[in-house]
Amino acid sequence: MSEDLSELEEMGPVDYLVVEFPGNRMTGEGFPLLLDLVDRKIIRILDLLFVRKDEDGTVTAVELTDLGDEVDLSVFAGASSGLLDQADADEAGAALEPGNSAGILVYENLWAAPFAQAMRRSGAQLVAGGRIPVQALLASLDAVEGTDPGWADRLTPGSARTDVGS
Repeated sequence: MSEDLSELEEMGPVDYLVVEFPGNRMTGEGFPLLLDLVDRKIIRILDLLFVRKDEDGTVTAVELTDLGDEVDLSVFAGASSGLLDQADADEAGAALEPGNSAGILVYENLWAAPFAQAMRRSGAQLVAGGRIPVQALLASLDAVEGTDPGWADRLTPGSARTDVGS
């Protein structure tokens, strides 16, 4: 047990994503990029589960072999650790449109592990976190642009002005 706790103390922050595929269509375009993140030790996949939401609202887990031959997902065989269960599938399914499928990915941010370890050693703890959807960020930047036309120049690397917020 103490060995397990020691391993947990060394972990980086853990996040999850639910990625919806409209009409149950996966192109596979993002999967090599996901593998690249793993290969470069930026993230570690802790669990990966695919689900489908039927037209009647029923959410079911889908085996990789049941996703069709359009995309080779064999590299992800064994990625499911059992960390995610039906309750997680149902929660993710609540965000899906009927007739769509999704991948639920739980991953460790290996790149942030040294920082997280240092914070834990100093007694700090994460008390809040979140993500900003790109669409919301763009809307905020558009609003700023309307009140301060020079904002983009201050955000551009190498520009003459980098005094954002001054």
